[in-house]
Parts: sequence; C-alpha cells; structure tokens
Amino acid sequence: MFTGIIEEIGEVISSNLVGGSGELRIGAPLIVTECKLGNSIAVNGVCLTVTKITGHEIAFDVSVETLRRSNLENLKKGDLVNLEQALAADGRFGGHMVSGHIDGTGTLNDRRREGNATIFTFSVAPAISRYLIEKGSIAIDGISLTISALTGDSFSVTVIPHSLQQTTLGQRDLGAVVNLENDLVAKYIEKLLQPKTHSSDSQTSALNLDLLKKHGFA
Repeated sequence: MFTGIIEEIGEVISSNLVGGSGELRIGAPLIVTECKLGNSIAVNGVCLTVTKITGHEIAFDVSVETLRRSNLENLKKGDLVNLEQALAADGRFGGHMVSGHIDGTGTLNDRRREGNATIFTFSVAPAISRYLIEKGSIAIDGISLTISALTGDSFSVTVIPHSLQQTTLGQRDLGAVVNLENDLVAKYIEKLLQPKTHSSDSQTSALNLDLLKKHGFA
C-alpha cells in the first residue's frame, strides 16, 4: 500500500520493455539506501518488485499486463519517474490509499496558471471517469491529488508549486500520457452494489432499501 506522497524522482538507466515483458533499471540514490530485494516500490504509480540492487540503481521485472495498463512502455533512458516506497506500518498517511494497481491512462490536454498554482486537465476513458467525483482523490503517475473539476470525459487538478518541484508533473507537456489509479474505496463500493446471484437459491440480491428492511436496518 502507498499514499501518493512522492519520496524521490528517479532516472531511467535502461528500459527494455517495448513489445512485451522486460527489465527496468532506475537510478534512485535516496531510496536505494533503505531498499532490499523483494521490496515494493511505486514507479510512476505502478507497484513493482525490486529484483536487483547495484550501487545506486534498482532493477524491476515488468510484466505484459503492467505494460498494457500503464505508460511504462514509453519510458526511455534519461526519463524521470516518481518513486515511493511501500508504506511502513508506523508511517504517516499523508495522501490517500493507493494500491499501485493502475486502472488505465489519461492524456494531458491543457495546463494553465491560476495564481500560484497550475491547473492540469486530463482526458480519460469512461472506464476511468465513472469513478471520479469533484474533491475526490486520484493518483496521477503515483501522485495523490484532489480533483478540482469534472467536465464530461475530462477532469482537472490544481497543483501547488511544492508538488510541481517534488514530482515530474511540472515537466509534462501537452499530449503526455499519465498513469491513473482511481480511488480504491469507490471501486469496492461499486462491486458491493452490483447484483449478486446466490448459487443456493438462484435468486438475485443487491444492496438496496428492500434488502436493508428485510434485515432490520430500515
């Protein structure tokens, strides 16, 4: 589990990911001092397992499914990535619950200044937008951010200067593809509200007012 608070900006040393699974190596001089083999690290919001540690470099094996869901396949040598280690049991929960399991990608289609902040607007597919609510949370390339506006198939976030300095978001050009992870709680709620067929009696039930009344809750 992660929180979306970026610890370090790492640099891609090598990326052999085009067309299938492969290895990704990243320079991370800060995180590597605490890192061990088998640890989980979010790379641009994607939860990856450390498979090698060499000096200041960390290596990860990346699967086809991960490439299918994320923007990692676009990485090339010299690119910068957001890094966060998994949350320790006694750690501070500064952002929101982030699993590191990417739901899909979005495209940056507008950015503008508003006072001391920058407003970024991303276009997304319906599979992503269905879970978005104004003032709700979303992880963009692993960064915990608050949705400030929703318009059809796009959403906006308002980013303060500190967040731009501590992450790669400020370096994103229009048209850039970013990793998105929806609020985990929203997905669980949707699942619980879906009709469910019981194999014992083949009856369909869903969480609704009639079911609550039946069990004494309303």
